[in-house]
Amino acid sequence: MSKRFLRYTARFTIGLLSLITFYFLLAFTLSRISINNKASNSEDITIYIMTNGIHTDIVVPSKNSLQDWTREIKYSHTLAADSSYNYLAFGWGDKKFYLETPEFSDLKISTALRAISGLSESAMHTTFYKTVVEDQHCKKLHISKAQYQQLVEYISASFSKDQNGNFIHIKTSIHYDQTDAFYEAIGSYSILKTCNTWANNGLKASNQKACLWTIFDTPIFQKYK
Repeated sequence: MSKRFLRYTARFTIGLLSLITFYFLLAFTLSRISINNKASNSEDITIYIMTNGIHTDIVVPSKNSLQDWTREIKYSHTLAADSSYNYLAFGWGDKKFYLETPEFSDLKISTALRAISGLSESAMHTTFYKTVVEDQHCKKLHISKAQYQQLVEYISASFSKDQNGNFIHIKTSIHYDQTDAFYEAIGSYSILKTCNTWANNGLKASNQKACLWTIFDTPIFQKYK
C-alpha cells in the first residue's frame, strides 16, 4: 500500500510539473509572436502603457473630444477629488486581490489560489495622473482617432454596468493612491487571463504592437524598445 501510494504521488508530481513547464513554455513562445508589428504613423492621440514591474496599465487622456471618461470615472470617487488631473490609467484584475492585497506583503495563499482559478470576480482599478513621463516603465504611443475609439470601446466593454448603463463604483476604504478608485468589471482573472493579458488585448483591439498572448508585462514592453 505504501509503495502504491508513493508511486501515485510520484506520477502526480511529475504530471503537475510537466503541466507547469508546458504552461510557461507556451507563455514564453506565444508572447514572442508579434501582432500589428507596423508602427502607427498617426499622432492624433497620445496614450501610454505603464508597468509597476508586474502589472500593466493603459493610460489615456482623462477627457478629449472623443471621450470624457470623467463622466463615469468621477474625480469625487478618489480621495484627492482633484479635477486638474489630465490622464487616467486603467488596470483590470482580480477583485479580491485588488481589495485585500494593497501590498504584496498582504497576499494570502487563499487569495492567490482563488485568483488563478478563474472563480472570482474582477475589478477595474483606475488612477488619475497630472502628467505622465516616459521611461523604462512607461512607453508613449501615438495612435489615430479611429484606433483610440477602438480602445475606448474595448475598455468600456470591460466594465460591468448598472441598469442605466453606468459604471458601478466599488465603495471601499482601500486605496493605493490619493487619485485612484475601483469599479466592477466583467470577466474572471485566471492563469489564462491576467491583468497583462487584458492590457495586451487592449493594444490588439486598437491595432497596436502586441503579443499574440501573454500573461506577463515584460513581453509587452519588449515590443516597444
